[in-house]
Parts: sequence; C-alpha cells; structure tokens
Amino acid sequence: MLNGEPYDFQGDTIRDLLLSLEIHGRRLAVEVNQEIVPKSEHDTFSLSENDVLEIVHAIGGG
Repeated sequence: MLNGEPYDFQGDTIRDLLLSLEIHGRRLAVEVNQEIVPKSEHDTFSLSENDVLEIVHAIGGG
C-alpha cells in the first residue's frame, strides 16, 4: 500500500521506490508501517511485500 492505495513495486529499498516515482531529491518524509524512516536509511531500508507506506512532501509557506 502506498498512501492508502494498492501499489505494485518491483524494487528493494525506499530509494528504489522514490526513484521509480521520480520524487528523489525533494524534501519528504517516508513512513513504513507507521514508523518514520530517516532519510539516512532510505538507501538500505528493505521493503517487504505487505508494508504500508506513506510519503509526505514538505511544502514551504508562511
């Protein structure tokens, strides 16, 4: 599941997912199974078939 919707992904890590979604390099937070994964772990954090992910973009404003 990705942001509440079924999503089929053929990669291994959060980094792979972000690259496939073309949202790398942006300010964002990734939550896997209700736990925030630090950006420093995106390259090595392995995803499993039944993981539930939420990706949130930081938006500036004032």
